[in-house]
Amino acid sequence: MTEQAKLCTQLKQSKMEKKRWLAVYTKPRWEKKVNLLLKDKGIECYCPLNKVRRKWSDRIKVVEEPLFKSYVFVRISEDGMTNVRMTNGVVNFLYWLNKPAVIKEKEIETIQKFLNEYMNVEANPVNVQPDSRVRINRGAFMDKEGVVKRLMSKKVEVVIESIGYSLTAYIDRSNITMVE
Repeated sequence: MTEQAKLCTQLKQSKMEKKRWLAVYTKPRWEKKVNLLLKDKGIECYCPLNKVRRKWSDRIKVVEEPLFKSYVFVRISEDGMTNVRMTNGVVNFLYWLNKPAVIKEKEIETIQKFLNEYMNVEANPVNVQPDSRVRINRGAFMDKEGVVKRLMSKKVEVVIESIGYSLTAYIDRSNITMVE
């Protein structure tokens, strides 16, 4: 086998072995069932459950509800995706820019820690509007603040005021957070 062929084989093997966290979209109210079915298949998965107080006419009870409606996180390699898709209740993977959305290990750990410390947690999407003040999380302008000037489908035009100049950058929505 040539050196190039060996390298290609090694690259394919490392790609198949590399496990990443991905988000799976489920049928409505199937999050716990899908989580259980995936665990039965031996797939590492995580369904963040929020402890919520519910009041009935005769009692108050703490119940566990999924934090993210219709989502379960799975940690799999690329070759395990078909097995996940074939699970009852799974609709598909969550995609971002035509690829399965990868969730960072740190983000999963943060969700786990947060849910261990707090009850009645709410998960709300960030609603970016023009003139909102935002902080950039990634890239050349990391940790800089700016003002949203224009919204596009997947990008945001942000004006960054620095050294007396106004710089305009087009940044993915996923790379910004609101500043209060």
